[in-house]
Amino acid sequence: MAPDKPIRVRNRLRRKELFAKYKDERNKRRHEERAERAKEERENPELKAKRLAENVPNTIESMRVFDETVNAELEGTDEFSEYFENTDKDPKVLVTTSENPKKNGLIFAKMLQDFLPGSVFVERKEKYTMKDMASYCSKRQFSDLIVVNEDKNKVTGITFIHLPTGPTFYFSVTNIIESKKIAGHGNPTSHIPELILNNFSTRLGQTVGRLFQSLFPHRPQFQGRQVVTLHNQRDFIFFRRHRYKFKNEKRVGLQELGPQFTMKLRRVQKGIREEIDWEHKPSMDRDKKKFYL
Repeated sequence: MAPDKPIRVRNRLRRKELFAKYKDERNKRRHEERAERAKEERENPELKAKRLAENVPNTIESMRVFDETVNAELEGTDEFSEYFENTDKDPKVLVTTSENPKKNGLIFAKMLQDFLPGSVFVERKEKYTMKDMASYCSKRQFSDLIVVNEDKNKVTGITFIHLPTGPTFYFSVTNIIESKKIAGHGNPTSHIPELILNNFSTRLGQTVGRLFQSLFPHRPQFQGRQVVTLHNQRDFIFFRRHRYKFKNEKRVGLQELGPQFTMKLRRVQKGIREEIDWEHKPSMDRDKKKFYL
């Protein structure tokens, strides 16, 4: 316990020694209190439930600004209805790049193709606009078009176009880490992965979640034990891919397969890059407790 009156010790070494002793005593007292509390809670589980109920920490997520569209039903036209209604038809995705792609853009396009079943990569010709490519894909029965955007030899974004009539989504991309740079990474197989979507709760978030769902086949191949996770936290979408590793009948671990990257929704447009339906603006970042997905 700290003394009632501060003790002035001029010797620096002696002062450090006394402070270290005080911290050791404080930590020892804390461990004793926790051990005693744990013993009481083992004997009476209701005490633990009461303690956890009374000590809920305040986080930015728990204090978020109320959004009336959270868990609300979708309104208006559902452009993804065909995917969810026709479960026998798997998506067909074309991946391409911006004009004059550099090495990093081609590498990232290969990453996307690697974890999207049934996707193909086609090198973009300079004369083709975004609408030309969308028309090309629609005529060949592609369900989605993905364009990797570059700036100064750096991947900066991804454009998703759901075919044949849109909508168009643009995400900025940061923190790209290739699989080979992840310590202890595994090698993926060709099995169709499971898809996990976390925290896409608003009406806009549900639309974004349906976009990601429409890129993967309806029936994952569970024997491959592979899972793709898109986790939304404070409007940043974290991409991860893992494989289940069963250690025994009761324990299971995860081995990361990679890659890793982070996305943030910047724009939603109706049709093929037509009228803007939603757009992120710098002023939206002022309120740290307001989230849109």
